[in-house]
Amino acid sequence: MKFLDQAKVYTRSGDGGAGSVSFRREKFIEFGGPDGGDGGRGGDVWIEVVDGLNTLIDYRYQQHFRAKTGVHGMGRNRTGAKGTDVTLRVPAGTQIFEEDNETLISDLTEVGQRFRLSAGGNGGFGNQHFKTSTNQAPRRANPGLPGIEHTIWLRLKLIADAGVVGLPNAGKSTFLASVTAAKPKIADYPFTTLHPNLGVARIDAREFVIADIPGLIEGAHEGVGIGDRFLGHVERTRVLLHLVSAQEENPGLAYKTVRAELAAYGHGLEDKAEIVALSQADTLDPDSRKKKLAALKKAAGRAPLVLSAVSREGVEDVLRALIGIVEQSRGERPVTVKSESRWEK
Repeated sequence: MKFLDQAKVYTRSGDGGAGSVSFRREKFIEFGGPDGGDGGRGGDVWIEVVDGLNTLIDYRYQQHFRAKTGVHGMGRNRTGAKGTDVTLRVPAGTQIFEEDNETLISDLTEVGQRFRLSAGGNGGFGNQHFKTSTNQAPRRANPGLPGIEHTIWLRLKLIADAGVVGLPNAGKSTFLASVTAAKPKIADYPFTTLHPNLGVARIDAREFVIADIPGLIEGAHEGVGIGDRFLGHVERTRVLLHLVSAQEENPGLAYKTVRAELAAYGHGLEDKAEIVALSQADTLDPDSRKKKLAALKKAAGRAPLVLSAVSREGVEDVLRALIGIVEQSRGERPVTVKSESRWEK
């Protein structure tokens, strides 16, 4: 299944049903009077977070969603039924934006959350509502109010506990594959990872979710390489694992390059808790390892961990460091409450 983290969708809530013009027709009852029922309310447009989804791929093939029109009113004071609602099912972490793709409408982070994007139109009054002392037999009824059209953007930001960042070929996907059941593409050329990957890591009978995003290069915030579009998927993480490849000529420069891109992107990424690790350490001899660790320590301002996903060296140390920070911050993330749309009749 392909990964899609952004989709443009057109929605329309249902029109209200029309009121009825009707008169009582019963034997032995003269001048029975009006008995036209009201029209039913149009269907609403809802967006619901469901379990089991991690992409917006469904909206690649269908972009138009319309709720049903309310049933028209009928004689004998029968009110029409409400129109059927339409529900857009999305994964946790989906944000809803206006058509300008900048104005945030709602941020859905919990499975089971429902947000009413637009309410259906009210049904029209039947002719029974227009009876007066001077007009005993009104022959008019109201049409239902029209539904609300809306064009929105759905944007997915994966919800993970830890995010893995670094330059291309820093060993991010190899690390994810070695500690989780995820199967990201792994190859010896840059930008092997073209979309984020998620995996569940386990250490000491504890679990947490790791997100791996495509590599960053200098100028990513200006669109160089794959750009920084996928950085949004690590905005919600509690800790960043910054991998610097042992094959880099200057590990300190590689570290500073990625940090500069995080700072240029903003959204608080540069302030997140960070664990730095020298990856692919199995490719170095002891002297080279010592020199590159020293260079990386100077640039990062802290002693980096040593990691090799192939030989498993340092893997458990890295996982324990990550779960330690994750567990400290769990329970502090605010929960978005259910909310109603302002586009209501």
